[in-house]
Amino acid sequence: MSEAVETSYGRLSVMESGEFSGWRFWQGDPFETRSGPFYYRREDDGTYISAFRAEPRHMNGGGFMHGGCLLTFADFALFAIATDTLAGDHAVTLNLAGDFLGSVQSGALVEARGEVTRGGGKTIFVRGLVTGDGQPALSFSGIIRRLSRR
Repeated sequence: MSEAVETSYGRLSVMESGEFSGWRFWQGDPFETRSGPFYYRREDDGTYISAFRAEPRHMNGGGFMHGGCLLTFADFALFAIATDTLAGDHAVTLNLAGDFLGSVQSGALVEARGEVTRGGGKTIFVRGLVTGDGQPALSFSGIIRRLSRR
């Protein structure tokens, strides 16, 4: 169950029950919805955390999380981390780079935290770390391009 708020680029929803009760997620990105769903929330210190629970469908043939899934989640996290800087504006990913640091097993709590290293204007630089059950799995950096309003 979730409650949703319509925006011009999808539905921002809030989970009402379950493990991610109170966390936000986007409905309106078919790939992200199929890959996740991924969730985010604001922490008490004002930063944002993104998370999801690793499932068997996220694993590769070796039995650990597929790198493409980790990078898809990192792409989601870029925008969560930059929520305040974006201030509701539309944006796209210009660049996403990552270094794999460790494996993630099925059932793990996967989280991403990070920071905006440079914001303002049309270009926003972000860096972060994805963990699986608290262990480093992927360090990432990305560049977001704010789109002009139409």
